[in-house]
Amino acid sequence: MAGGLAALLDDVAMIAKLASAASTKAMGVVIDDAAVTPRYVTGLQPARELPIIWRIAKGSLRNKAIILVAALLLSQFAPWLLTPILMLGGTYLCFEGAEKVWEALSGKHVETPVVDAEPKDEDSLVAGAVTTDFILSAEIMVISLNELASQGIWFRAAALALVGILITVLVYGVVGIIVKIDDVGMKMTERDEKSAQSMGRFLVAAMPKLLSVLSVVGIAAMLWVGGHILLDGAAKLGWHAPLDLAHTLAHPMAGIPGAGGALQWLTETVCSAILGLGIGTVIVAVLHPFTHGKKH
Repeated sequence: MAGGLAALLDDVAMIAKLASAASTKAMGVVIDDAAVTPRYVTGLQPARELPIIWRIAKGSLRNKAIILVAALLLSQFAPWLLTPILMLGGTYLCFEGAEKVWEALSGKHVETPVVDAEPKDEDSLVAGAVTTDFILSAEIMVISLNELASQGIWFRAAALALVGILITVLVYGVVGIIVKIDDVGMKMTERDEKSAQSMGRFLVAAMPKLLSVLSVVGIAAMLWVGGHILLDGAAKLGWHAPLDLAHTLAHPMAGIPGAGGALQWLTETVCSAILGLGIGTVIVAVLHPFTHGKKH
């Protein structure tokens, strides 16, 4: 009995370790997810923010459950499909990021916050957020699956389930904190202590700036993650030149004392983002005549 329990605990520890390693590899997409999501609740009544985030989080868990089953089946019976599917998702991220850049530069389309949203508006917001989350969740799960390819199917299933739950809690927990910062600040301004009032005013004033920064980070992360997925996928499919070029440009940075590793990573990230922006811009240019009229 004791031996069986010890073996079970070893298995649980191994699954947790594998899940941690896999989710670390997917952290770029996690950052993207956390940065993109707050814009879906901007402008809502404060009382509706957390319920909307909870609805999106439940949709995200459903997404991950569907993706987990599909990814495991593909990895078991058609593993050669995983890289092309991952690249399709990366291409979509490039398109999304480039479209946001185009909108910001052209001023053709400005997203208007939805204030006092009716239930049907909330449904539309949740549907849009869950759709975007599906792409990001697919990227996270497939990236994680690639890190677990050498494990048995049940280990992969358990580790991916753990990754999905932990990342959903992390992302939407952080989003919930972000969107309630201004409410906390308002409460603090009502307190008697001067220091609390000052901190409250600072939080209220900082919230719009934080959301603006997160919007920029989200766009940059889309381009970076999408471009990197395409670089890595192309290399796996036999076209090594783009990834080799990025490594060649980044390699000299490694020799810089003190900051070599960070600069090497930054150079590779910039190369990925440039590729993502280039590919995304081409797609936006092709699709713009068909999508522009519908959005307006």
